[in-house]
Amino acid sequence: MAPSTPLLAVRGSEGLYMLNGPPNFTENTVFLRESGKNCKVYAFSKDGSLFAWCNGEKVNLVNVADNGLLHSFNLPKAVCLEFSPKNSVLAIWQPYTSTIANKLHLQKISDFVLSPGPQPCKVAVYVPGSKGAPSFVRLYQYPSFSGPHAALANKSFFKADKVTMLWNKKATAVLVIASTDVDKTGASYYGEQTLHYIATNGESAVVQLPKNGPIYDVVWNTSSTEFCAVYGFMPAKATIFNLKCDPVFDFGTGPRNAAYYSPHGNILVLAGFGNLRGQMEVWDVKNYKLISKPVASDSTYFAWCPDGEHIVTATCAPRLRVSNGYKIWHYTGSILHKYDVPSNAEIWQVSWQPFLDGVFPAKAVTYQAVPSEVPEVESKVATAYRPPALRNKPITSSKLHEDEPPQNMKPPLSKTALKNQRKHEAKKAAKQEARNEGSQDLTLNPTPQQNPPRNVSLPTSGDPEVDKKIKNLRKKLKAIEQLKEQAASGKQLEKNQMEKIQKESALLQELEDLELGV
Repeated sequence: MAPSTPLLAVRGSEGLYMLNGPPNFTENTVFLRESGKNCKVYAFSKDGSLFAWCNGEKVNLVNVADNGLLHSFNLPKAVCLEFSPKNSVLAIWQPYTSTIANKLHLQKISDFVLSPGPQPCKVAVYVPGSKGAPSFVRLYQYPSFSGPHAALANKSFFKADKVTMLWNKKATAVLVIASTDVDKTGASYYGEQTLHYIATNGESAVVQLPKNGPIYDVVWNTSSTEFCAVYGFMPAKATIFNLKCDPVFDFGTGPRNAAYYSPHGNILVLAGFGNLRGQMEVWDVKNYKLISKPVASDSTYFAWCPDGEHIVTATCAPRLRVSNGYKIWHYTGSILHKYDVPSNAEIWQVSWQPFLDGVFPAKAVTYQAVPSEVPEVESKVATAYRPPALRNKPITSSKLHEDEPPQNMKPPLSKTALKNQRKHEAKKAAKQEARNEGSQDLTLNPTPQQNPPRNVSLPTSGDPEVDKKIKNLRKKLKAIEQLKEQAASGKQLEKNQMEKIQKESALLQELEDLELGV
């Protein structure tokens, strides 16, 4: 049986209602529109089967399939609703008191983030530095909070007035964006930012970003095996990194400040919203090919549909109080549905009905735009102003920076590496052929079990000497990280140990040069 189409919940001055998803885009008649402007909050359960909202008088809980009222709570001032992962508990934000079940004793914790997914739950905590001591982020697994070895991982760093911590979907690693309020070098009005990687197995690293400037966005792929960073002074760069924090693919530069992976992780949207013009780039991240370049001007909200094929963009109040409305797109760039609210009305919130993983199977990526009956009115981006005296003259380049094209960052294999790879593939093919021949008559001629071929270790650069230097540098940097952690815990370091820490930036630069083949 095919899965049902996700609904789109819409909350605004015209009330609370639900829209049928593609291909109909009509108002859902099962869920009765909640009229009036008193709806302050709503929430879907994790599997999308339940829906709760507060209408200013009560919190109502219904079954989405038939709009059957399951419960009504006399809580008119509720301002936040959240379903538990198993959809058995609805949490309603109100002043409350509780009995503490477990407690993490760590001085000066200023932020924490719980991991997603099933148990056991993990937590990342941030403690800002003071009196010359570095800031640090530690990872714990609930309820193991006490003892000298309770932390799964620890990463200390300087230059951090605040951090943003991002768990991947499998809760195996955290990305930390460390920010300072002021860039003491004067290079940026927005302060200074660095990106760090911390894994629950204890590994950690600084993610080396090839272009200076702000970090606008960092997102994990749903596979939890790679992440994309958007960074650098405009035009910004976007790069995909693997779990070793090595760059895999560079999308070049462009007017962008956000990134969004599709639910299946096979498509990535790079976009420029806010003070940019709403240009989007839709990429097939398996083949690193550009699919489409739609434009969604004045958008304040973007979300993938759970089916992995459709997108909603919206202009909502109070961020923007004019031109409110929403559009539903196919990732190939076609607008399939568009709604603009009347001039005297506003939209405050839109969101897709969620579904559990696996309900919508991944489909092959297509590059041909799907047909649409909605006319495209935003195909052109506004051109730069030209004074009247120059309008009849040839246009000369006035760019401060040359645009950088996309490029694959995987280092080319050396002759030795290619030879080893061919040997490995030949052995694998021979083994498979032997299996196929043996399977034709297993009872008469059973094939003796063979030992699998040993894995061939491919060099990261193709040059054994360079690989050896890279390995030694990483070993030195790991030792420096351990020394910094000891200093953060209050241990007095020797003079030679402090000198090692001071060499960290030079070692990082040397490592970066070797890995990039400089």
